[in-house]
Formats: sequence, C-alpha cells, structure tokens
Amino acid sequence: MAINARFPKLMAGTAMLSLALSGCAGAGAGPQLPPASFVAMQEQPSEEYVIGPLDELTIFVWRNPELGAKVQVRPDGRITTPLITDMPAVGKTPSMLAEDIKLQLSQYIQEPIVSVIVDKFAGTFSQQVRVVGATEKPASIPYRANMTLLDAMIAVGGLSEYAAGNKARLIRFDKSTGKQKEYNVRLSDLLRKGDSKANVLLQPGDVIIIPESMF
Repeated sequence: MAINARFPKLMAGTAMLSLALSGCAGAGAGPQLPPASFVAMQEQPSEEYVIGPLDELTIFVWRNPELGAKVQVRPDGRITTPLITDMPAVGKTPSMLAEDIKLQLSQYIQEPIVSVIVDKFAGTFSQQVRVVGATEKPASIPYRANMTLLDAMIAVGGLSEYAAGNKARLIRFDKSTGKQKEYNVRLSDLLRKGDSKANVLLQPGDVIIIPESMF
C-alpha cells in the first residue's frame, strides 16, 4: 500500500521534471528567418557595391591611357594614380570614385571621361559575411547578391567535427531601427540532413556564430 501511495507522487514529480527540462530546452529558442530556396527563383541585383580596403581597381581614362592605372586600395583606404596622390577610395561606389578622379584630372585635361572597374573585391566589413566558431576555416566572405546560408557554409568548408550546428546564431544589424538582431539558424539540419527549410537568405554584414557541443 505504501508503494502504491507513493506512485502518483512519483509520476507527478517526473512530469514536473519533464516540463522543467522542456522549458530549459525552449528557453534558448529565438526568432528564425524564413527559409530560402537552394537556387534563387529570380536573380536580383544587390545594393550598389562600395569599395573596401585591398580591393583591386582598374582606372581607365578615355583617350588618355597614360593617366589610367591598375591599383590596389591601400589598408588606409586610399589610392594613388598618375597626377593624383592619396585619393580616398574606401566607402565610395565605383561611379563616385570615378567622378572624384574626373574632378582632379580636370585641372590638367579638358572634360576627362573616367571609368573605375573593380577587378578583385574584398568589400568593407559592412558588405562581408563573417563566419566564426566551430567551422573548418572561419572567414570573412565578400557578400554577393542572393547569397544564402548554404553558400556561406560551403565557402568556409562546413561544420567542424564538434560543432553544435543547430545552436548557431545569425547576428544582423537592422538599419531601420539602428539595433542588432539575433536569429537562430539550424546548420546541422541544413548540412547533415539536407533540410531545405533551414536555408535562409543572407544580407551584407551578417555574422554567423557557431558554438561547439559541450559533449
């Protein structure tokens, strides 16, 4: 009889423990982004490209090829071309930089026509996607139009052996509010189970943080 009397209490205690554990498991759950297809249904251009440090540029001046040059943006964000020294380049679009070069060259030639072509790009930090933590090769990846979570993970070689992929977080700066937002992403489901619903679209400046499993 004593055992039977304790049995309901034991069941109640087990149920309460289960609820507590489920509550803990759900405590870390946060907002998730809508899924994206593996292949974009419609390719769309991204925001206009902004030149960053270490970008490689071709400066072309029509009818005056000697005033053009192939240059790399220095770490301090400036470039030097014939007749122009220490021109700020970082933070400008190619068309903005071309206009600034045109204004400088107007002191020497009449109505110069200048084009700026980005040959190799790194972009500013605000235009990169950074993947850190338990991945094969953490890296900063230049953002490209229609980039998805899958694209970024392929670029860094996937998850490491001990990665807790489904506990990964995506940090995104919301320009409209001026605040940082954090989203849950399910990398293990995406990469190890092929769950297409776990794939999401990325934006320039996104940071993906992948923790290691505790056991």
